Amino acid sequence: MISNNDFQSIEEITEQSISILYGVDPCPKLDFQYTKKKYTGDITLILFSLSKKLKKPVEQIGAHIGNYVQNKLMGLISFSVVGGYLNFIFEDSYYFHILKEMLNKNFYDLKLQTENIMVEYSSPNANKPLHLGHIRNNLIGYSISEILKMVGHKIIRIQIINDRGIHICKSMIAWEEFGKGDTPESVGMKGDHFVGKYYCLFDKIYREEIQNYSGINSKKKDVPILEKSRKLLKKWESGDRPTINLWKKMNQWVYNGFKKTYKELGITFDQVEYESDVYEIGKNIIKKGLKKKIFFKKKDGSVWIDLMKEGFDEKLLLRSDKTSVYMTQDIGTAVERFRKYKIDKLIYIVGEEQDYHFQVLFNILSRLGYVWVNKLSHLSYGMVELPSGKMKSREGNIIDADRLILEMYSIAKKNFFKNFSKEEKEKYSKIIGIGALKYYFLKVDPKKKIVFYPEKSIDFKGNTGTYIQYTYSRIRSLERKFFDQCSFTNEYWNNAKFDTYERNMIKILKKYPLILKKSAENLNPSLVANYIYEVSKIFNHLYQNKKMIDILDIVHSNIRMNIIHVTGDILKYGMGLLGIEILDRM
Repeated sequence: MISNNDFQSIEEITEQSISILYGVDPCPKLDFQYTKKKYTGDITLILFSLSKKLKKPVEQIGAHIGNYVQNKLMGLISFSVVGGYLNFIFEDSYYFHILKEMLNKNFYDLKLQTENIMVEYSSPNANKPLHLGHIRNNLIGYSISEILKMVGHKIIRIQIINDRGIHICKSMIAWEEFGKGDTPESVGMKGDHFVGKYYCLFDKIYREEIQNYSGINSKKKDVPILEKSRKLLKKWESGDRPTINLWKKMNQWVYNGFKKTYKELGITFDQVEYESDVYEIGKNIIKKGLKKKIFFKKKDGSVWIDLMKEGFDEKLLLRSDKTSVYMTQDIGTAVERFRKYKIDKLIYIVGEEQDYHFQVLFNILSRLGYVWVNKLSHLSYGMVELPSGKMKSREGNIIDADRLILEMYSIAKKNFFKNFSKEEKEKYSKIIGIGALKYYFLKVDPKKKIVFYPEKSIDFKGNTGTYIQYTYSRIRSLERKFFDQCSFTNEYWNNAKFDTYERNMIKILKKYPLILKKSAENLNPSLVANYIYEVSKIFNHLYQNKKMIDILDIVHSNIRMNIIHVTGDILKYGMGLLGIEILDRM
């Protein structure tokens, strides 16, 4: 019998066999899957792609690898080759080794590689509250950061707040003209909602003026309230003190509001940047590029770049009045980050509607000659829509984050914790409510759109965060009950026998490192989310079909308790990677 110190998994030994038997190093990517029900086996290596790379028949490769692995594991497994499939069959003693391996904390310590990675997420405008789209952005960004950190990377979580520009001036103009000196405190409103109210008011007045304005030139850009906001932007960029003071005051109202929402969502950042600090850097880069003839100037004085050869259009970089645009600021931000931080990679987490913007940004930076441009990537995620269509914040057609969070708390409080104290009910309802919300968003592949139906987001049945939280609390309850009734022992483990439910449990638990690795490589938290849901389902099959604690069979009860202990740990770690708290009792 081999010791667990020398124990290697089938996957590891198979990789070795390719090198030793065929002289191929590094080993090509291997395709393992659960053995299909029509075959006998536990795990299957698919041989077709390997056969093409090695230029050997699948039957020959299967037999060679199977014999090598069987000899290396000293009879702990057997195998069969059926067509292009190498099916490994585990003996009980192999399951025993897998279980012991998973009880070792090194099983969870996946320090696979170390890069300095900056992840940008959230990055809201300082003129309105966070909404559903921001929730998805924040949850994806936070979870990806946790997953990348778990596999060994050093992470800098960063957000840049769009705190300047024409959109900010719109809220400022509306408040100046119609605010009557009101403040968030005087009207009892959260700061970001207060400022957002005036942003919506601006849009309402703007639309009315388009309909009613009958001046000499009735172009949309010349309507009075829009002209006022343009002039305010110029005053801001020229450093006009009263304008700057108003800007600081209204932005602080918004930041105070954001802070409360982030706290409720459990979202944190290592660094916060402000566009007002970097837009001049971008403008200076544009001016230098103009001298080098990378950019060109039009008759009205505006500065552009021609990207027709790259398959894009001409792109505006500086307006005719010398004010900057989003692209100007993003150029400055990227350059400043690589100057200031020693990063190997910069990941922008921004919705798919900005795909074109980032393609253009990366091309401009390449034209400017920055060698680190290949270290930039844009994780483009699908938008969150209402059943009625896209959300439009200017028209107030949004579900804001704060309202949704409160609704989730309310639903959880109503349906759970009836026998708990008032304080416990309040605390636990928040954990359950926000956990359900987070899981609902993160179980979907980031690249897919989400149509948000409120009733589905708070459904506590099926593939939900609450189901997983309840499974975890059941596991910890069983452990408490076990230690009340039994003593722990690992005697006679070598003679352990495992039934089908226990084998299925061990097999899916063993996949945790692979799932985590794939999730990190693909920047996809949904792989983790759906994996821990499957773990929960298989555990509940075990729970419903087997007696968990049997004082007359203490050895097997100990083995089963170790299986469910690992299950609880994996649920805890997996939910933690999604930013979701768990409860020891529900």
